Amino acid sequence: MTLSIDYIANYANEFVKVLLDYSPKFISAIIILIVGVYSIKIINRVVKNIMIRRELEPTLSKFLADILNWALKILLFVTFISKLGIETSSFVAILGAAGLAVGLSLQGSLSNFAGGMLIIMFKPFRVGDTIEAQGVIGTVSEIQIFVTKIISGNNQTIFVPNGALSNGNIINYSVAGTRRADLQFVIAYNTDLQKVKSSILMILKSNPQVLTMPEPVVEVVALADNGIRMAVKPWSKTEDFGAVCASTLESIKLEMDKNGIEIQPFLKEFSV
Repeated sequence: MTLSIDYIANYANEFVKVLLDYSPKFISAIIILIVGVYSIKIINRVVKNIMIRRELEPTLSKFLADILNWALKILLFVTFISKLGIETSSFVAILGAAGLAVGLSLQGSLSNFAGGMLIIMFKPFRVGDTIEAQGVIGTVSEIQIFVTKIISGNNQTIFVPNGALSNGNIINYSVAGTRRADLQFVIAYNTDLQKVKSSILMILKSNPQVLTMPEPVVEVVALADNGIRMAVKPWSKTEDFGAVCASTLESIKLEMDKNGIEIQPFLKEFSV
């Protein structure tokens, strides 16, 4: 019984000694953890304010803030366990090996990630722009890190991978703010060209959505086998483009019917 009491007493003394020796490390580690958590919050707040003042893209701002937040948290964690006396070299090696494994398994996602970064930094388009890319035409709703969300004209939501998007051709219809339509139709050879041109110009000038500068153009583009091919080229704001094309075609057909002018079996509309 005496031996047991002595053993317990010695064990208790050793425990107290270890505790006293270890307590400064533990207390300093806790202080570092508390100060680090508050410091990370302050740093993130300052960085976000700087990015807002510099008017960075919201997607880029959020992404950079998240990257900075996680990097600081990982650094704080490594510092915390190192202060506790835990060896960090093995932890760093495990973290590096895990990062390599994840990178190899997510090569496609990393390509999309890199594409997203390129789009966010070089800004070939912004949220709200109307673009054509990868066989898709629509309005950019959201630029995410891996995909870009596009809303088509019939309200379909399309997600295009950023890797393919950044490496392909992109037509941005919103950068200039205006678009020119190229509406073509064919009339018979015996038609009075001047009458047709003046009638169409009257139609275009009476349409408030057609811009006066640059001036709309009505011209002959080809003498085809089935007749004279005419081109009507009105300018409009980007948001009015579809309405201008539709109303111009309808007005031309009504005007030709009114004047007894037959449109030959050819009608094509495309934009340049």
